[in-house]
Amino acid sequence: MIDDSERRAWLRLALTHGVGARAKLDLLSSFGLPAVIFEAGRSALVRVVGEQNASALQAAEPEDAIDRALQWLYADPSRSLLTLADADYPELLLQLPDPAAVLYLQGRRELLGPPALAIVGSRNASRQGELNARAFAAHLGSCGLTIVSGLARGIDAAAHLGALEAGAATIAVLGTGADITYPASNRALTERIGRDGLLLSEYPLSTPGVASNFPRRNRLIAAMARGVLVVEAALQSGSLITARLAAELGREVMAIPGSIHSPLARGCHRLIRDGARLVESAQDVLQELRLESLRPIAPAADAAPAATLRDEALLEAIGFDPVDLDTLSQRTGLDSGALSARLLELELTQDIERLAGNRYQRLGRG
Repeated sequence: MIDDSERRAWLRLALTHGVGARAKLDLLSSFGLPAVIFEAGRSALVRVVGEQNASALQAAEPEDAIDRALQWLYADPSRSLLTLADADYPELLLQLPDPAAVLYLQGRRELLGPPALAIVGSRNASRQGELNARAFAAHLGSCGLTIVSGLARGIDAAAHLGALEAGAATIAVLGTGADITYPASNRALTERIGRDGLLLSEYPLSTPGVASNFPRRNRLIAAMARGVLVVEAALQSGSLITARLAAELGREVMAIPGSIHSPLARGCHRLIRDGARLVESAQDVLQELRLESLRPIAPAADAAPAATLRDEALLEAIGFDPVDLDTLSQRTGLDSGALSARLLELELTQDIERLAGNRYQRLGRG
């Protein structure tokens, strides 16, 4: 663990205005640790990053901002600072041309290690899109994948929630400072992720949620996952930026198709035309990631969703003859919303098939 003086030096480097991430990386490559950078003479700094950056580095230390960051860190033991010198800095993020020198974390830092899948999509998602995101996240999270998303409304929030409901791991990559809740409507979800998952930001504390932050945030989402699954996206969508960045980094890009009449399907259809994997089931995702051997792990009892029918009981209620949603609701006592979510999970595991007319049929898998 780094001591206070090292932590202050890392924060000073991160908070130095006018010096970009690439220049900071060059400085660290040349001098080693931040403390050595700030002890270096002007001529040595100029040789590495030029006159303008050297002047910025030799400006007065932003003591107030550093003190606020330290106060935030010390106020909660689940908060920490992840630096490029730390052994658990994700290897996949190091593949970026401009990895962040410092990341602000709150929650379970150990979630940075296991393999991850990014699930992203529209803020103005359809009900079915949110159900899809939630069910895919729950199933794939229960297989051991960490679900990464951006904590936006719509698909992002549904993906995080699906993972949490399954007792699985989730990481929210923020486009604000780690002390900012954005959007405000996700306050309860943000608090839950900060407790049971991980909140991560490269932005200084108090950074507001402005539009220019989010494309940069998206590169972290793309980089830290093995692949990106786009659930719903319009043609002009930040999710397509994430998918493009993922492809450039050599990550797998996948998309769920939708109705030809839905604007929210057009971004996914474009991705598929451009070579993204068309995804219809969770197994499709595992195959694309070459993780076919992964199987769902039963969640802890306290993580299981309440008031749901066990899979076997629901499969028994469906039977092998086509049955419609209303009939199933009568057989099980579940409302249509809860029932639709469970049916979608069984579709993902290929235990049932959805037929025309909103009917369902059990597949012959025992």
